[in-house]
Amino acid sequence: MAINYPNGKKFSPPKNQPVQPVQKKKKDISFSNRGKTLEDELNETNSFYLQRGLAVIHKKPVPVQIVRVEYPSRSAAVIREAYFQAPSTTDYNGIWQGRYIDFEAKETEIRTSFPLKNIHEHQVHHMADIIRHGGLAFLIIRFSSLDRYFVLPFETLETYWKRMVTGGRKSMTLAEVEESSVEVKPGAFPRIDYLSVLHQLMK
Repeated sequence: MAINYPNGKKFSPPKNQPVQPVQKKKKDISFSNRGKTLEDELNETNSFYLQRGLAVIHKKPVPVQIVRVEYPSRSAAVIREAYFQAPSTTDYNGIWQGRYIDFEAKETEIRTSFPLKNIHEHQVHHMADIIRHGGLAFLIIRFSSLDRYFVLPFETLETYWKRMVTGGRKSMTLAEVEESSVEVKPGAFPRIDYLSVLHQLMK
């Protein structure tokens, strides 16, 4: 296509600076979720489930006792001192297809293993109680460096937990996680569709 100046003179590019073809910039979709934590992703996923009537699952509020509050103005309050009233149990709970579910969400930047120190003893006891009463308890693990997500049934977690407390390895290798859990591929809507694999856990 010929290009002319407003005065009608023909435009000629300098010989030592050839015109480069315009290349359409490709969108790097691999960074579209950068900066989001596993909690952010699960909250978005749970909102998706709720809006479509698939499940009612919420993040549990952490019980906090407020000790000292200051009021710099009538319309503002600033909490200066507060304490956790009791150790939290797990991150999420709710109901799905008539079944009570309860789970903890953890992420690690380690590429080859998941440290069991990320789980607390009272959380293990809590999930054991859920199973004993007929509920469904599990762990969602995100290997953030690998962008991989796994749903690990509590019964499997308990096995490796007992190995640790009896003097064994203090982590689960990635191979062990791959073998004993169900991997969930991240998507768009919902981001982490963990409900799609719960039937496999129940089996």
